[in-house]
Amino acid sequence: MPINKPRFENRERSSQSGPRVNHRIRVPQVRVVGADGAMLGVLDTHEAQRMAREQALDLVEVNPKAYPPVCKIMDFGKFKYEEKKRTNEAKKRQAIVELKEIKLRPKTDVHDLEVKINHARRFLEEGNKVKITCRFRGREITHPEAAEKQLMAVVERTKDLAIVELTPRMEGRNMTLVMAPGVRSSGAARPKPPAPRPSVQPSPDELS
Repeated sequence: MPINKPRFENRERSSQSGPRVNHRIRVPQVRVVGADGAMLGVLDTHEAQRMAREQALDLVEVNPKAYPPVCKIMDFGKFKYEEKKRTNEAKKRQAIVELKEIKLRPKTDVHDLEVKINHARRFLEEGNKVKITCRFRGREITHPEAAEKQLMAVVERTKDLAIVELTPRMEGRNMTLVMAPGVRSSGAARPKPPAPRPSVQPSPDELS
């Protein structure tokens, strides 16, 4: 019983990456697009290959699923270079945005606050979002305005680099806000402070 061997064309197609070019195009006829974009119609493949050679160009299969396959006369080396360039530019535009967190206390002193603001500015300049978290301890939670003042100080010092994406809000025993990279326009509204909160009485455990 004879053994069916895979066609040479299939073996070649699987071992090669990218479109078929010149002598690798083995179908009898192709629909040809000229180097200037003009439609040249359906031609015998060897005739299309001859036309490409006469122009010192390549015959490149651009749509193998069409019937007959569509091929274009072009400079394949230049095409690959430009395609790689476009891919690299797309990767640069798809920079990963991370959420960096900076932690404060309602009583963080001026020097430490300055250091943390500089960190926030660096993160924003790198294109990352920044979450500012102010954590309360003990009786501090009864004075949320102190934490809000710290958060708004960071906003004021980074307003040339950032916009406030999430205004100050309580998360358990923390007050947080989130900033995103972006220059605030001169007419943009300043972030509104959170609404007044009811007085919170700490539990005996919190006072310890």
